[in-house]
Amino acid sequence: MNTLDDLGPRICILGPSNSGKSTLAEAIACKRGLPAIHLDQLFHQPNTDWQPRPEADFLHLHDQAIQQEQWVIEGNYTRTIAQRLERATGFILLDVSTATSLFRYLRRTWFEHDRRGSLEGGMDTVKWRMIHHIAVVTPSNRRRHAELFESISLPKVDLASTSELKRFYRAEQL
Repeated sequence: MNTLDDLGPRICILGPSNSGKSTLAEAIACKRGLPAIHLDQLFHQPNTDWQPRPEADFLHLHDQAIQQEQWVIEGNYTRTIAQRLERATGFILLDVSTATSLFRYLRRTWFEHDRRGSLEGGMDTVKWRMIHHIAVVTPSNRRRHAELFESISLPKVDLASTSELKRFYRAEQL
């Protein structure tokens, strides 16, 4: 398995909702001195209940972010993944079970009011569309993410369970 050092100064993290992308991005950013970029924060308007920005605004913010010389960027938004991967020097795929994602979603909305990667001024509340996304949409996304992972020639790390993610944190001293 590749190490964090193998992934270089521009790391792209992809994975299902509530798989730990934001937390991992912040840990890597802290250890490596990289800016952490959370795509949810670029896509949604601050001080709202997760209202999207106009598409052109999101694309502009996204493109500005990936032009930086160093970053760890987390989030899916696969319509922009090609541009991210062109600039990325490394790639991490997270994949936790649907049950784990659902548990983390409920925990985050009920108890974690100041979590990493959250929307400035936003309020996380349980939303049926998010539960549907995690339980119904995510399985097909997992297959696409796995296919993408296999096709990428960058240095990469596949963390296919919470135990693998924990081992990565320990091995990299995150």
